[in-house]
Amino acid sequence: MLAGVLSSASAAPAPLESPAVGAAASSGPIRIDGLLDEPAWQAAGVIGDLTQQSPKPGEPTPFRTEVRVLADREHLYFGITCEDPDPSRIAVHTMQRDGNMSGDDTVSIVLDTFHDHRTGYLFEFNAAGARLDGLISDPNADPSLDWDGIWDVVTRRTPNGWTAEVVLPAQTIRFNRSSGEWGFNVQRYVARDQITLRWSGATLDAKLTDLRRAGNLTGVGGLEQGWGLTASPYALGRYELDHATEHSFTKGQAGLDLGYHLTSQLDGVLTINPDFAEVDADTRQVNLTRFALFFPEKRPFFTEGAGFFSFGLDLLDTFIPFYSRRVGLFDDRIIPITAGLKVVGRGGPWGVGALDVQTRDEDGVPGTNLAAGRVTYDVNSNLRVGAIGTNGDPDGRSSNSLGGLDAVWQTSSFQGDKNLAFGIWGARSFGDVGSGDRNGFGVKAQYPNDLWDIEGSFKQFGDSLDPALGFLPRPGTRQYTSYVAYQPRPTGPLGAFVRQFFFELNPVLVTDLHDETQSFRTFMAPFNIRSQAGDHYEANYAPQYERLTAPFEIAPGVVIPTGSYWFHRFRLQVESSDARPLSVGGTVWFGGFYDGHLTQLQGFVNWTEGSGHLQLALNLEQDYGYLPEGNFIFRLWQLKTVYAFTPNLLLSTFLQYDSESRDLGLNARLRWTIQPGSDLYLVWNRGWRHPLPLESVEGEPSFLVPEADQVIVKLRWSFTR
Repeated sequence: MLAGVLSSASAAPAPLESPAVGAAASSGPIRIDGLLDEPAWQAAGVIGDLTQQSPKPGEPTPFRTEVRVLADREHLYFGITCEDPDPSRIAVHTMQRDGNMSGDDTVSIVLDTFHDHRTGYLFEFNAAGARLDGLISDPNADPSLDWDGIWDVVTRRTPNGWTAEVVLPAQTIRFNRSSGEWGFNVQRYVARDQITLRWSGATLDAKLTDLRRAGNLTGVGGLEQGWGLTASPYALGRYELDHATEHSFTKGQAGLDLGYHLTSQLDGVLTINPDFAEVDADTRQVNLTRFALFFPEKRPFFTEGAGFFSFGLDLLDTFIPFYSRRVGLFDDRIIPITAGLKVVGRGGPWGVGALDVQTRDEDGVPGTNLAAGRVTYDVNSNLRVGAIGTNGDPDGRSSNSLGGLDAVWQTSSFQGDKNLAFGIWGARSFGDVGSGDRNGFGVKAQYPNDLWDIEGSFKQFGDSLDPALGFLPRPGTRQYTSYVAYQPRPTGPLGAFVRQFFFELNPVLVTDLHDETQSFRTFMAPFNIRSQAGDHYEANYAPQYERLTAPFEIAPGVVIPTGSYWFHRFRLQVESSDARPLSVGGTVWFGGFYDGHLTQLQGFVNWTEGSGHLQLALNLEQDYGYLPEGNFIFRLWQLKTVYAFTPNLLLSTFLQYDSESRDLGLNARLRWTIQPGSDLYLVWNRGWRHPLPLESVEGEPSFLVPEADQVIVKLRWSFTR
């Protein structure tokens, strides 16, 4: 009976020829104020409406959306009108740059400026004018959102919905000057109904960032990038105080970034004495494994153009040959960078990413030169081959380098309109890396579609494969991974409540190089639904096997001995829709853990006042372990507050406490975007230590002891020619 009410709405007719729109030449200046009242807009290229992409492709909606496109010599303009039958229900949760807009009414624009159907730009904004941008490098992967381009948008609420005016300076993006045609797509999301509208690629199997499904934008051949020169100097003042020693100091610092368009598609960036004081603090994580945790890169010099260094097919954090956080960071210490040079871009079928950085001596770590390079070649529209190399060790003493080759074949037209991909790669370490197996290789196949999402992979990492500028948490292993998800969308009475089911099976086997099992885990989701209202309900079962060849200290004084362990884990998860002003969620993992038990409690509460000016996010994690070797409790508490005076003036605070370090950290930041590309930052970092129960300060019991203060004022300005 259940089979009679389960179906996939992903069935669609064969893909049609890509739509096209032309950017009309602007007949006069455009004032970016959210009002499409300049006469030039009447002559603009027009997309008269968008098509429903999800949940019911092609069906009509009351959310008419009109997109107008203009261009002059130096700018590209978009004018967007979003009609809404009930404007009072338009959802806004943030006005923060790069904030979480998953529950907001948004418009997204993607541009494939090389028209290679692989790399491009994402520009997204909500009805309050908050901006988010990123770089697209893989049609099946999420874009890198840590890139901040120079562009602007102003929105207006109207009695019939909302409007937006977007200006994108030509100098912000790289493009092929010899071509007058780009890939282009636009999408609107209506949060309260979870409806997605799109211009091109309006099937459930199509992602917005899959540029193979984009339409075409003409009329951009007249855009000019001037000299292609951008200068971004900065100056800052820093005050630091160590409360333990009462030592303090104040210093000033200055630096410069110089960017130059070497060709229409190739950019060079020189950074001198860079500083990243304005970058958000890392989100702390609890580690219950014996392997290193992955933290994303956030520093602008390294995030821009990061997609040109991507290697293999969707390797994620199992192996990253070039992990830029190794540069300027060593054993949790910041290593000053004297200068760095980066070249990224394309030339016809070739893609290039090259980076060279010189660090300075710091706390016994000698200064050293660190370099990485990546070259790709598009054999045809489906096949890309490439090579990667790194050289240098952040410790400043050892010799280390790595080389690798890869090939990725992808299509979005398998059986008409389905996604299919295959990838193969190989890598080898050189230098001071030991006498074992220095090689690594792997293969992967993907079928990532709406009804069926299937993939399988094999990876082998030699015990002496040691990428000093990369990330490899489990060398000396063979890893077999498969994943199958059946994701029907029910119809009939069941479909009135359930938007989509997700029946998942994910076995992972890890052996050593002699095929002796190290880990085995099978994640199952017999019940996992997304409701029509956007709520999420899930129950999981995950049997797991671990073989320890060395003792594992999971907590201070709690050491799990060598041996083989079978245990069973269970999860229950409930999350409310993030389109509501108040969203809450909770997850509990429970069951066996090695030769004992572990219960993990996680919860969040997010609240936004109606206009999006004030946003609060509370996240809690409590882990209770009960083992024969001893018990332990880990606590992680995080509170983030953002107040936006306007989208260009924001005050944010981030408080984090974890019981392992017994440290409470505050990162407070005021950011004023004076104009796109020019920002003033005021940053305050403070740390407190939570003493042990019997500790006291100067004979008096203390709950929190201040450790250090840091106050930074930083001004960055951008000049373009």
